[in-house]
Amino acid sequence: MTLPLTFSPEVAQARASGAPLVALESTIITHGMPFPQNVQTARAVEDAVRAGGAVPATMAILDGRIHAGLTSAQLDTLGQAQGVAKLSRADLAACLATGGTGATTVAATMICARLAGIETFATGGIGGVHRGAELNFDISADLMELAQTPVTVVCAGAKAILDLPKTLEVLETQGVPVIAFGQDDFPAFWSRSSGMKAPLRMDRPAQIAAAHRMRAALGLPGGQLVANPIPVEAEIPSAEITPHIEAALAEAEAQGISAKAVTPFLLQRIFELTEGRSLASNIALVLNNARLTAQIACELVKLP
Repeated sequence: MTLPLTFSPEVAQARASGAPLVALESTIITHGMPFPQNVQTARAVEDAVRAGGAVPATMAILDGRIHAGLTSAQLDTLGQAQGVAKLSRADLAACLATGGTGATTVAATMICARLAGIETFATGGIGGVHRGAELNFDISADLMELAQTPVTVVCAGAKAILDLPKTLEVLETQGVPVIAFGQDDFPAFWSRSSGMKAPLRMDRPAQIAAAHRMRAALGLPGGQLVANPIPVEAEIPSAEITPHIEAALAEAEAQGISAKAVTPFLLQRIFELTEGRSLASNIALVLNNARLTAQIACELVKLP
């Protein structure tokens, strides 16, 4: 079967010239914020990648085809589309086979990036082990994807609404390198520190790129997780954000919200409880991650 993969003109040109590429997800467009702010943010993230010397490749499924890179018109269309599927490893193939349209989560973006030959991916925060997972077994597919798909993922840590100690334990069990960039602590999305030490620390993009290449040389499966702390000026300290997270979690449990609906509900409630501050911080950290990922991608093209 022919792989249903389409490259945007910008990405096709970058592939032909050997320019560094950075994958970006599309759930931030379809499930993260309303139009037109979603498209404005997506364009700002793409521009941050370009400013760093790399080429952005926003991933999405349009009419049954994987699109590595979106044109301006496609980005506008996706930003206003209704009923777009939120795709992970489990439902990606089904969406393609039925000619559907979908936005890619971390796991699905990693799969599409690998198929497109892209080694780096900038996101906001990965999914992880949800609180109460010992009872409901709610663990994001992102963690297993990191264990098997060779893409370096730059995030601001796992989303702070999750059980971060258990998330780090699962990543360790799966053999995923967790690298804090420029600090010892593992960041917690809106906050620069989770109070936990990261397993690894690196201070230069070239080190991260070299580790990516070394894993391939050793024949190790999977990718790397780079935890890049949110900029100081955009941080919401843990002591300030934690009460809002606990309140949102209590509301979700009381309303019986579960599965894929949990994260969008929690993020929306935290947005409301922080009077919009959480979204502003989210945008700042995604832009920060895009800049670092572009640097890593530029270092990767220098290595054999």
